[in-house]
Amino acid sequence: MNECELLQELSPIAEQLAARHAATCKPWYPHEYVPWGLGRDFDRETGWDPEELAIPPAVRSALFVNLLTEDNLPYYFRTIDRMFGNTGVWREWSHRWTAEEARHSIALRDFMTVTRTIDPWALEDGRMAQMSGGVVPEPTSAVDGFVYVALQELATRIAHRNTGTALRTCLGDHPVGKAGYELINRVAADENFHYLFYRDLTSAALAMAPSLVLPAIERQVREFEMPGTGIPDFKQHASMIASAGLYNMRQHHDQILEPVVLNWWKVASVEGLDAEAEQAREAVVRRIGRIRAAVHRSTDRLASAAPAAV
Repeated sequence: MNECELLQELSPIAEQLAARHAATCKPWYPHEYVPWGLGRDFDRETGWDPEELAIPPAVRSALFVNLLTEDNLPYYFRTIDRMFGNTGVWREWSHRWTAEEARHSIALRDFMTVTRTIDPWALEDGRMAQMSGGVVPEPTSAVDGFVYVALQELATRIAHRNTGTALRTCLGDHPVGKAGYELINRVAADENFHYLFYRDLTSAALAMAPSLVLPAIERQVREFEMPGTGIPDFKQHASMIASAGLYNMRQHHDQILEPVVLNWWKVASVEGLDAEAEQAREAVVRRIGRIRAAVHRSTDRLASAAPAAV
């Protein structure tokens, strides 16, 4: 089975998953999550004061990276539209996904501007740099895309939830902490629904064409990196985020590679593989095993490293 044939076979499954998504991912409204009463005008002369809220630099980095990643949505849409096609359920899904992700950027920007959690001038400069460059991960095929987005959406859910918790922890009972926690967890819930769509689509593809899908899983595990590589100073931000435990290699292994790749997709027990796919299966199992051993052995460098850095 080639990829074109696989997409045709997957269309009924995608329709079922899209219908499930529509039934479970209920509408929500960004303006209801933003504490507008805390807002006031910005003044160029006095600028932005980072001391106004006691937010650690790593948490600010996470907020900055999370929002600018959402801003780059047009380029993610272009990639998904190219990989999956723009007819039928694939068009329906990619447009629905795009609309939901755009809501995230609207909500997060309004929240950060009103609450002054991020320097608005730096944020706008970063947005212009990020979107002018349009750098995004570019999986080589639709199957690679299914796998990558499944892993990435789960990683994003984890990073958002940890960021929301960290913001609430550092601000205590301050209304910005409470509002930020609620909003970021609402965004994370959407990312979880997106993850479930791609996870289950990959499961169906793996059952239909294991020799096509297993090498894609191996490639995406080996080459995985979080979106946002075009953000100014991304490596520095990613390093701070990882060191603070908001998203690092330990979480990538314990919450993604083990539960999804090994336990949900059960790559170690897939049958009917050709020689190339068998080699890919052995490679991905070995790689995850090496990461497991290194992460569980280490409490410093590897365990707190960003996934894209190792």
